[in-house]
Amino acid sequence: MPTYKYIAIIPARYASTRFPAKPLALLGGKPIIQHVFERTATAFDYTYVATDDERIEKAVLSFGGNVIMTGTHHRSGTDRCYEAYQKIVEKHHITDSVVVVNVQGDEPFIDATQLQTIKSIFTEDPNTQIATLVKPYPKDATFEAISNPNSPKVIVSKQNEALYFSRSVIPYLRGVEKEEWASHHTYFKHIGLYAYRADILKEITSLSPSLLETSESLEQLRWLDNGYHIKVGQTDVETIGIDTPEDLERAQEYFQKLQ
Repeated sequence: MPTYKYIAIIPARYASTRFPAKPLALLGGKPIIQHVFERTATAFDYTYVATDDERIEKAVLSFGGNVIMTGTHHRSGTDRCYEAYQKIVEKHHITDSVVVVNVQGDEPFIDATQLQTIKSIFTEDPNTQIATLVKPYPKDATFEAISNPNSPKVIVSKQNEALYFSRSVIPYLRGVEKEEWASHHTYFKHIGLYAYRADILKEITSLSPSLLETSESLEQLRWLDNGYHIKVGQTDVETIGIDTPEDLERAQEYFQKLQ
């Protein structure tokens, strides 16, 4: 069984339709990307921000972080991770088997326990291809909360593998009032943290987009569509992803409570 080196990569783009320059927006006096880097770097052998923008590169270097410049052509953060992985392995002359961890650059409250959980999936089963996390919705969650299309839901098998991801509420509870769905079934919210064996990362970045992926705008459906297995770990820690300036305002409030 292989012993893995863990390389955490934080893809960061400057251009964003909903929130331009998001990685450099200040949260508690520090750029969002700095919060993500500092939390992530405590858990892995190597941690790098992967970007195609010199402004982000400059910001990361200014707070003493590691950064890798990548091309501007990437369709997804996964594709950017693979290019960054190749450069990091070459830079550090890494010959061990590698797990690449894709940490979202807009999750400044990513928790150490979540990072350890995703590592433990590979420790317990080194043959794991891809791993991700889910968080159970509380039993008193409203239908409005679980039906939010910006929070994908996951169906998880008894073997702790993802069966499907959807922006819709899955499963549909026939004969139950929608406001009672969360109290009748455990729904899982997807936490956008991925880890891949390096050989699997290479394979999935060569796949063409699938119909399911295009329909739901969820790239992980491409992997399931092509027969890959995604192991799922659970977390009870709530995180606040920042997609819009309004999300940043909520994050500022949450940050103040943590002080």
